[in-house]
Amino acid sequence: MVVVDHDTRRLVWAAPGRNSATVREFFDLLGPDRCAVITHVSADGADFIDTIVAPTCPAATRVADPFHVVKWTTEALDGERRGAWNDARGLARTEPKRGRDRPPADAPLRPGSERAKALKGARYALWKNPENLSDNQAIKLAWIAATDPRLYRAYLLKEGLRTIFAMPYDTAVEALDRWVSWARRCRIPSFVKLAESIVKHKDRILAAIEHNLSNDLIESTNTKIRLITRIAFGFKSPDALIALALLSLGGHRPVLPGRD
Repeated sequence: MVVVDHDTRRLVWAAPGRNSATVREFFDLLGPDRCAVITHVSADGADFIDTIVAPTCPAATRVADPFHVVKWTTEALDGERRGAWNDARGLARTEPKRGRDRPPADAPLRPGSERAKALKGARYALWKNPENLSDNQAIKLAWIAATDPRLYRAYLLKEGLRTIFAMPYDTAVEALDRWVSWARRCRIPSFVKLAESIVKHKDRILAAIEHNLSNDLIESTNTKIRLITRIAFGFKSPDALIALALLSLGGHRPVLPGRD
């Protein structure tokens, strides 16, 4: 668990573990007076973090990280893709196979097997932002739009929520309500369930848009910590890694032995 200061952009604390007890340890060390003056807290949407932050920092605006919120839709979308792929595989099992007393090799391709193959390779066409699609991925997405309305609807829901985070706050408030209404009546169970999670985190999602806050700084810090781990070729204990991370990323400049 790592904590980064949005203002100084420095790593201020880290500890082994990722649960409510770990989060509480940080705020206990901070103390009630300093907790009371915290204005904003961003996190990845984990409930165990919010259950500690809410009562400990009552004056703080709590922010749900946009990347993790969009990730929820991407996971729901990929579940739909796997479902469509499994359906196509099931259809392929019922189709006659080539061989003795079966269709010749130059017969038309079997729809089920070909569809399963195409869907297996469609993951990145569905995941990536439209502006980043390669030509082949754009063709794949157009094929999905023409052949699988349900899967394409799930893709549009994912893109719809992602787009909301780029909107001005006042526009985003209305757009998020409309997205929730659309998801509730989309007849895709995973997105109907997701709509309830979005409603639960609505205030924190809108706070991310209003205050232009995210966990990007945390993700950058985590990447640097992973690099520190690789450079050191492993540590015997997490304390050694935490100490080096704080020294490298915490802004500390202690006077080293032998220096004036």
